[in-house]
Amino acid sequence: MKLYKLLSFSFLLATLTSCTFTENMYINDNGAGKFSVDMDGSSLMAMAGDQVGDQMGAGAKKNIDTTFTFKQLFEEKKDSIAKLSPETQKELKKLENFIVNTKMNAEKKEFLMTLSTDFKNVNELQDILQTAGALQKLEGGSGNPPAAFGGGLGDNKSKLNYTYDGKKFTRKAIIDKQVVEKVKDSAADMSKMIFASSNYIVKYHFPKRIKKVSNPNALFSEDRKSITIQYPFTDYMENPDKLNFEVEFEK
Repeated sequence: MKLYKLLSFSFLLATLTSCTFTENMYINDNGAGKFSVDMDGSSLMAMAGDQVGDQMGAGAKKNIDTTFTFKQLFEEKKDSIAKLSPETQKELKKLENFIVNTKMNAEKKEFLMTLSTDFKNVNELQDILQTAGALQKLEGGSGNPPAAFGGGLGDNKSKLNYTYDGKKFTRKAIIDKQVVEKVKDSAADMSKMIFASSNYIVKYHFPKRIKKVSNPNALFSEDRKSITIQYPFTDYMENPDKLNFEVEFEK
């Protein structure tokens, strides 16, 4: 199966069922680290695993475990990308170093997809789900799976910034309230029903002990170097600033 077809189908599954999205970040002493977003859509496989396997197309394996980079995908679609605007090409280039791992197993009722990358500084990172929405433009937003992904999942019209200086860490989504209201108004009722049962979880791991977190719902690890915060996915889409928080570290 071609990389683009596999990724498109995986994104489509994510828009058709309740998913758990987990944003993971590991920061080292020097400020570098690893970032990933995991999408778990196993609930759909539990309900209709055989049918999902059949929809993968003639000759496609029902059980998939594959890893590739967005750079490989963009090579496959280079002719289409060349026709896009410079701004859209710039957005897509941000994804080049991300690695995509997809696991799909009808027998085990499993559907997992992970987008991951290494970073030298958290300032390099952006909202991966929103940036991935630019993929819809590879097919001109014609209603193919990536269009469904970009239009209904991920693009919350905010700009996400991360900062870390050894003393403090921040996660801040900057929003245009008028644009966000349009996102709310244009969201399909069915999408709202699906997202209402989906969750967005952040799990951040730091090299220092945490003194305090501005979000009162944060759960600490035993060594106080990690936090976990769970949000409804509707907050991520409709009120992205609710996911803003600040972490202060012990001296």
